[in-house]
Amino acid sequence: MSNDAILLDLADGLARVTLNRPDRLNAVDPAAIARWREIGELVASRDDVRAVLLDASGRAFCAGGDLRAMSELAAATAADADATGRAVTGGAAITALADEIHAGHRAFRDSGVPIVAAVQGIVAGGGLGFMLVADVIVASEAAAFQSGYADVGLTPDCGVSWLLPEAVGQRRALELTLTSRRLSAAEALDWGLVTEVVAPDAVADRALEIANGWLAGASGAFGQAKRLVRAAAERSFADALDDEARTIGEAFDTPEAQARIAAFTRR
Repeated sequence: MSNDAILLDLADGLARVTLNRPDRLNAVDPAAIARWREIGELVASRDDVRAVLLDASGRAFCAGGDLRAMSELAAATAADADATGRAVTGGAAITALADEIHAGHRAFRDSGVPIVAAVQGIVAGGGLGFMLVADVIVASEAAAFQSGYADVGLTPDCGVSWLLPEAVGQRRALELTLTSRRLSAAEALDWGLVTEVVAPDAVADRALEIANGWLAGASGAFGQAKRLVRAAAERSFADALDDEARTIGEAFDTPEAQARIAAFTRR
């Protein structure tokens, strides 16, 4: 296994992105955050990437931010500020980290590429945001989900304050962020937090099956459908209709659509 905090494998149109700090439950430190942004921006910029599979090494998907690494960074920043007389706090360093990781989240979420996540074990704190940048989420029956921010005196990051209500509704999002509630995989499915739940040993294969289905299909249409649905919450119905009209017209003229329409009409 590579020592890279996050792995990237690009092959035949599929970008496989693997959180790779299993000894820390894939909690992200500054190196992982920089790598996440780098990979997100790379994937979003490449025309040959037609599907993304997001998974994780070890027994957990992601426990959010590595509090030990965050504390060490904040302490070093504050000490440096004291030594130089600059008005910089440890919290300012954490804000800078959050800005960097959020750039990666924006790149993945706003990309015209469908994303499937394979989720096992615990998903906590910012790990919810990593999971929710995916469009389809396959979870293990053994997975568990919680916020945990308030337990350590922190507030949501990684888009959780936006992505979580989008997925489960405001009332349930408030329950998760304001209490220590932990959801089982079955509860997460019932709430709409994940797409489907499978046996632990089936998670990887099922996620890959979904990604391969996108690769074998009209991948351009999948990407545009993702973009239309993801943008819905941020604009008016009229703007959505106008965008749909332009997009379906452009899709109609693509070789992918023409071949499939011809095959359909010959049935």
